[in-house]
Amino acid sequence: MQASHSSDKQDAAVSRTFTESARRAQIVAAAIEVIAEVGYGKASFARIARHAGLSSTGMISYHFAGKDDLMREVVAEVLRVAEAYMRPRIEAHSDFPGRLRTHIESNLALLVEYPKHLPALVEVLSNIRGESAGMSEFVGATEEMNRVLAERLREGQRAGAFREFDAEVMVHAMRGAIDEVVGRAAREPDLDVTACGRELAEIFDRATRKTAM
Repeated sequence: MQASHSSDKQDAAVSRTFTESARRAQIVAAAIEVIAEVGYGKASFARIARHAGLSSTGMISYHFAGKDDLMREVVAEVLRVAEAYMRPRIEAHSDFPGRLRTHIESNLALLVEYPKHLPALVEVLSNIRGESAGMSEFVGATEEMNRVLAERLREGQRAGAFREFDAEVMVHAMRGAIDEVVGRAAREPDLDVTACGRELAEIFDRATRKTAM
């Protein structure tokens, strides 16, 4: 009987954990939608609770210590989705130019597949710089991704696949161009994001390509 009672308690604990995880995911998904639609500043707990179909903001406060805590999870979720979506597509190519093109095209394909995620990420990161110490790790994470991409470009240069250029300047140019398309997509619902991705990939392929002497 004791073993059965213990098992029942364990099952109940697992059920609570699953339910709480599902509720947190529901709140994060709602927050992403609200931030993308109305912006970081207007993404109040009240709006997020309504969007998530919750009876009160207390459900959010139960799962998250405050807006900073929730925004941290929003950024983490977007980065997880982006990593899972983009990495296998990029790594399917063995050549440097192919990986570069796919990095750009898959980044914008992500916007088509998950239309709220990148706008929410841009909104959060552009609003919390210097405001929240708790978010600094995610600002650092995006900067680290830029550093890694710059090093991949340098590897391509050393391998003779790319011409000589300042890798950091090129990365920031690509990041700015991609972010501009994200912004345009929010303003222009009919924008062909896939075509924009192909065009940017072609532009940066030409910009980095090592021409025959």
